Amino acid sequence: MKRKKDATSQTSTSWQNVHGWYDKKVGKSGHEYHQSVIFPKLLPQLKGSVVDLACGQGVLGRQLPKTATYAGYDIAPDFIRLAKEQDTLKNHTYFVQDVTKPIKSSETFDHATVLLAAQNIENLSGLVRNGKKLLKEGGAFHLVLNHPCFRIPRQTAWGEEKERKIRYRRVDRYLSPLSIPIQAHPSQGKDSPTTLSFHKSLQDFMKPFFEAGFTLANLEEWTSPKKSEGGKAKMEDRAREEIPLFLYLKFV
Repeated sequence: MKRKKDATSQTSTSWQNVHGWYDKKVGKSGHEYHQSVIFPKLLPQLKGSVVDLACGQGVLGRQLPKTATYAGYDIAPDFIRLAKEQDTLKNHTYFVQDVTKPIKSSETFDHATVLLAAQNIENLSGLVRNGKKLLKEGGAFHLVLNHPCFRIPRQTAWGEEKERKIRYRRVDRYLSPLSIPIQAHPSQGKDSPTTLSFHKSLQDFMKPFFEAGFTLANLEEWTSPKKSEGGKAKMEDRAREEIPLFLYLKFV
């Protein structure tokens, strides 16, 4: 009997096959949550040089001051091509690189960042080791995640209690590590390009950082600023204000 392949063997963790879709979604200045939540909260902290691991098409680099030294690494060649096309500053450099494997660079930086990408990387330990190597003494590692407690693909959802007029977040699984295929274009069915999301609990996200010698310096939970209209607006807005969309972790 032939052994059935698991999801990880059938689907690449690189986003090379969805680079065009992702570039259109993010654009030059970031998608709506980059612009309304992530960048306003994160950019003021990035004083100095930055290494961006799993940088995608380089959206963070384009938001930094033009004088800032920046290096972006990503495994997808077309992401790096797009990044270079949109950012020609000489002090901004981009490299095709699996960020879970040793990065051969002697340059060090004030900050390391991973923005909305850690949950697409199975080998967090390799990622963290690279961040440790590339940081200056006293540097900070910044991680922005879809909140791993409340935003698990296929395992969390909104629900309503009509009598109490409340909206709640249902969580079906949390502690178990999960490998979840995500279709870029669900309407295409099996023909849709597929990526993988790797769910880990909060303790499992933190463990590789502690093992590498990092200390947790800050933890923040960021909510969506969206506002609803209509009869359910109050209920929906309250739920968004109470149940965070993103988790920010800072390690030093």
